[in-house]
Amino acid sequence: MEMPRPKPLLYAGIEPASLNGGPDAVYLTHSTPRYTATELQCLAEALYFEARGESREGQAAVAEVILNRVESSAFPSTVCDVVNQPMQFSYTIGGRKTIRNKSAYQRVLAVAKESLLGAPRVLTSGATYFHTPSVRPAWSYRFQRTTRIGQHIFYSAQRRLASN
Repeated sequence: MEMPRPKPLLYAGIEPASLNGGPDAVYLTHSTPRYTATELQCLAEALYFEARGESREGQAAVAEVILNRVESSAFPSTVCDVVNQPMQFSYTIGGRKTIRNKSAYQRVLAVAKESLLGAPRVLTSGATYFHTPSVRPAWSYRFQRTTRIGQHIFYSAQRRLASN
């Protein structure tokens, strides 16, 4: 004899909600903005000047680095303070630059919004540094390389293991 399936008390008579777009479209961890318009502008500007020629994944990876820095006690605690920290991002050296490609800015703005809304940070393994392959900064020897995405190499602040 099969027992009838009990109805949950809280949802009696209510059908489960359906998700539009399927599970691939549902990945944001926060549903309400946790950022200011100024933070969005700072992040979008950084992505524009540091990664506008990259794929969406490459732009998201650069955003991860900035947000990983915000959450690290070794860096300033706001997006704008991280981006404007002296000698950290090449585009901030020598004064303010002009955004000339509006469509590229709209693309990085969308990535910045997703990142600030809580998109998972799974691309760089917690990286807090990056550079292009055309340079080899002295600090890159001190940190653990985590990945390469497009034209950026990413590093975590954890120390490299000595090799014998």
